Amino acid sequence: MFRALFAEVDIDANGEYQDFRIAQPGYICLNCGAPAFDLAVVPEQMQADAEEDAGPAMAADILCPVCETMVQVGAEMECPNCGAPLEAA
Repeated sequence: MFRALFAEVDIDANGEYQDFRIAQPGYICLNCGAPAFDLAVVPEQMQADAEEDAGPAMAADILCPVCETMVQVGAEMECPNCGAPLEAA
């Protein structure tokens, strides 16, 4: 048996229990007192962390080395005027 460490409890004006929410996943074992976590949420959290770390693709304004046109580039693309390959450093 486990007890939630970070739970929010809703009560009405008379002090009667209404509902609860788990604010953060974290539990404590009622037998030994050891901390415990729900391992079922680990893959979802890892994916969410990876998406957060990836962030949006950066765009930069650079001059084309061939035709010297100001071009906004992402990861890699070609100059719209001359077709020269561009890389943002």
